[in-house]
Amino acid sequence: MGMMRSRTQVGIVGAGPAGLFLGHLLALEGIDSAIIETRSREHVIERVRAGVLEQGTVDLMNDTGLGERLRREGLRHGGVYLSFLGRRHRIDFEELTGGRAITIYGQNEVVKDLIAARSASGRPLDYGVEDVSVADFEGLRPRIRYRREGQEYEITCDFVAGCDGSHGICRPTIPAARLAVYEREYPFGWLGILARAAPSSQELVYALHERGFALFSMRSPAVTRLYFECAPDEDLGRWTDEAIWDELTARLGTADGWRPNRGEILQKGVTGMRSLVAEPMRHGRLFLAGDAAHIVPPTGAKGLNLAVADVRTLSQALAAYYREGRADLLDGYSDRCLRRVWRAQRFSWWMTSMLHRGAGGSGFDYRRQIAELDYVTSSRAAMTSLAENYVGMALE
Repeated sequence: MGMMRSRTQVGIVGAGPAGLFLGHLLALEGIDSAIIETRSREHVIERVRAGVLEQGTVDLMNDTGLGERLRREGLRHGGVYLSFLGRRHRIDFEELTGGRAITIYGQNEVVKDLIAARSASGRPLDYGVEDVSVADFEGLRPRIRYRREGQEYEITCDFVAGCDGSHGICRPTIPAARLAVYEREYPFGWLGILARAAPSSQELVYALHERGFALFSMRSPAVTRLYFECAPDEDLGRWTDEAIWDELTARLGTADGWRPNRGEILQKGVTGMRSLVAEPMRHGRLFLAGDAAHIVPPTGAKGLNLAVADVRTLSQALAAYYREGRADLLDGYSDRCLRRVWRAQRFSWWMTSMLHRGAGGSGFDYRRQIAELDYVTSSRAAMTSLAENYVGMALE
């Protein structure tokens, strides 16, 4: 069998939210694309990932015809709680930001909506491909090669979008000397569960307890998502379901008797926490977007939202190129994205450092964190800063 060759305008490596969303935005601009993904369709859909959508992400889904199920099933939240010393304090996002809010809607739901839109468009989307490589992106005709079911394929494109995540092949293909990678590992992880239990709070609860951080979240009116701080290499095997619930109740429960509802644990896992930024987010005609370019700790709920902001910026730059022959937006892509990325890194680092104790945390650190939470929940200026960052800043 010979090589199967094809041609497209934008070759997209990775069919997570970044790659699928980019393909959707390009289709709306009349720009052709091909998307390839090494994992199976089921794996991409079933991965339990982020669930908090910023106002801008929700607006973009609605504006581009993806919002029908989101409007029906998404849970709009006008605020969050910060909990410490046995009390919950509400931060009112809508009031502090002129009506902006967040929406709880799982990343896997976003992916399902994007796959449906892609299927309807009739444009190519290939799962389960192997041996992916990208080449010639320093010239005018980059190529993507891969194998599927023993057949070799080559796609020639004008541009390649590396949307293949933190372990993908696109970022490592850029010569190391041309890339600065900034990284930070955090000395703790999150033990997270999905439980069949009706959420006992209408909004998220971020808690600092003497035993460490905990987060009360949700996926639907019937499913709760909960996390607590643990060692980065925590052994899940030593946690019985009952011990997990006891730990969550101890860290989240408040003096007025509020606590998470218990239920069957459907899934559990340990997530390590790190920050990473690769600069620049472009080399030649290869553009990085989403987790391929940056990772944030989950505390600020920014990962998925940054990926969507990246591909929105990239789709606008590509539209200007194809419609008007302008290259200035493509040239400015990395700087424009990185400004938002570093703001999100700062916010995620701040939320993380305020709410986690860490194995070596001292009594001084804990008292300082309590003082910070006391300030953030009593100063309108401090609350506004948190609210603006959390619902997503408009950086145009």
